[in-house]
Amino acid sequence: MGTSSNSGANRSEAGISFAHAASVTETVERTRAYVREVALPIEQQYRGSAHDLPEEIRQELQQRAKDAGVFAPHVGIEYGGLGLDMRDRAPVFEAAGYSLFGPLGLNCAAPDEGNTHLLEQVATAEQKQRFLRPLASGEIRSCFAMTEPAPGAGSDPTALMTRAERTGGGWRINGRKWFITGANGASFAIIMARTSGEPGARGGATMFLTDTDVPGFRRVRDIGTLDESLIGGHSELIFEDLEVGQDAVLGEVDKGFEYAQVRLGPARMTHCMRWLGTARRAADIAATRAASRKAFGSRLGDLGMIQQLIADNEIDIETSRAIILKACFELDTATGVGGDTAQITSIAKTFVAEAVNRVVDRSFQVCGSLAVSVDDAPLARLYREARPFRIYDGPSETHRWAIARRVLRSIEKDGR
Repeated sequence: MGTSSNSGANRSEAGISFAHAASVTETVERTRAYVREVALPIEQQYRGSAHDLPEEIRQELQQRAKDAGVFAPHVGIEYGGLGLDMRDRAPVFEAAGYSLFGPLGLNCAAPDEGNTHLLEQVATAEQKQRFLRPLASGEIRSCFAMTEPAPGAGSDPTALMTRAERTGGGWRINGRKWFITGANGASFAIIMARTSGEPGARGGATMFLTDTDVPGFRRVRDIGTLDESLIGGHSELIFEDLEVGQDAVLGEVDKGFEYAQVRLGPARMTHCMRWLGTARRAADIAATRAASRKAFGSRLGDLGMIQQLIADNEIDIETSRAIILKACFELDTATGVGGDTAQITSIAKTFVAEAVNRVVDRSFQVCGSLAVSVDDAPLARLYREARPFRIYDGPSETHRWAIARRVLRSIEKDGR
């Protein structure tokens, strides 16, 4: 999958290198400094839900990231970003994820980061100018409208029910979406709609670009959720005779499911990168507490049970880093639309989502009543943010089902 970066030059043909170029290491250090000096203090000052984060705070976070030279690490240089490939994004996104506001500041939070990647890969020159350029610069926000209430598209995207029908000048879209992240305040949406076939068919989906302040595009409600760190929250949308032109089609008609793989595989990995930063923060809080808290005549950290919790945190974090890099290597070197990366990204997403939850949960346990307090430590907030990650971008059970199916199909294909 192409990028605007030369950062992958330190990969050999023999395989992946765990070393990053000096420029990437410098970006990681600048990101850590930005998180420490800007993102964490603003996060600690603003105690409300980021679903309703004032626009001036977003603008301040992003301007200071620009000033620090860490803004839009994933965006091509042509559009004002740093042009890092997937492998070199990993440590930068992890560093940003140490604060719940870090990814927003770098403009690499969901869903804008995934939409930026998709537009760079698939959009026409005119669409890039109209939608990608202002999105990449942080001038506007976006959303990706695919998930639907049951029995529509959810874990099974082929259940897609929203439909687009041809008109004289373009398309008319009707349908309902929900859990659409960032829809509140988004300037445009990427809508997945069925243009042929019936729900359950593996093809027949098309992506459409549309402004959100147009007739037929209605935000019904903002859904109250356990997590609160994503700006704009999660909304339910209704499309009622939403008219779009022929130039609204993103890519080709009936190839929406293929283009979804262009977005979803990398987006799963960038979610893993950011949430790994959350796990690192939780583990640091727990280790610091264990090193200083006295109980039963010694430090908590001198107790064998606490040492096991701390050690298991480090094992999960390091293992997660390794599998993320493996998946990113395959994404960077894949060919064709979406590439053949579904298996490794499913494996990585499942492992990392569960590992992050284990790390945050263990850290919560180490800190005891301090963790329960929402005023004295951030662990309660990190706990509620991490849990939905096992659902978002595909529940662990769905990924396990898909992983097993691919294994069994490969055996049948090879005649074993």
